[in-house]
Amino acid sequence: MLRERIVTALIMAGLLFAAIAFLSLPWLAGALCVVVSLGGWEWSRMAGWESLAGRVLYVITLVAITALFYFYCELGSSPAKNQVQPFLGMACLWWSFALLWVKAYPASSVFWRTRVMRSLMGFLVLGFGWLAAVYLLSFPRGGLLLVVMVAIVVSADVGAYFSGKAFGKHKLALEVSPNKTWEGFWGGMAAAAALSILLWWMLPNQMSHLDVSAVVAVTLSTAMASVVGDLTVSMVKRESGIKDSGSLLPGHGGILDRLDSLTAAAPVFALGLLLAGV
Repeated sequence: MLRERIVTALIMAGLLFAAIAFLSLPWLAGALCVVVSLGGWEWSRMAGWESLAGRVLYVITLVAITALFYFYCELGSSPAKNQVQPFLGMACLWWSFALLWVKAYPASSVFWRTRVMRSLMGFLVLGFGWLAAVYLLSFPRGGLLLVVMVAIVVSADVGAYFSGKAFGKHKLALEVSPNKTWEGFWGGMAAAAALSILLWWMLPNQMSHLDVSAVVAVTLSTAMASVVGDLTVSMVKRESGIKDSGSLLPGHGGILDRLDSLTAAAPVFALGLLLAGV
């Protein structure tokens, strides 16, 4: 299983690098919209939409939301900070509520277990995540920033996996994800912190105007958000009685099983960059 996961991850990384290298921003936005739409298809089942028509309508609505973001925020050119920052702030606020719901689960499900609320959660998760990712790509070094954001999430995930395997004893969120431990969480944060210092040292031209403490703070905030995203999707899957969101990615499950951490990390990372003065 681990070998299968690694092979799939390498293929996905290669596709990401190729897309960033060869596609213009509008095409990249469209490619990310396709990925998010696949995630929306999986979320529609988690939300309780069983009919084909209902699931298709859900995906169409999600695509319409991304289109509204694209044109309102002028993401295809050079979006102004004041056009995007309020949405990034709302995204971070949403993930703060999600953290509270994860912490209080299963009691918190009374607030969001209905089909309407679970549908809305999917729009917030995927819509805001898409907006933040495309906004990152609009920066002068947008492709590099997106890769850095993904690297932060991967480092936190890998660090949590191996430290949890080696030292895990105390459960992080037993009712949501029984295999996750506090030891794994702190191992993931340590790996992300180490990566932030490495990036600050390796990319002096891009980060010379930033204090190392700001780089570490943005990185750790992003890594923590990725954990919240993972746990939030796991919580909805558990409430829906679903183990994996799909089976499209060998060794990983569905698209959402890979997007969960990224959709939460992207808005936090993007807002952190703005506040840090990137």
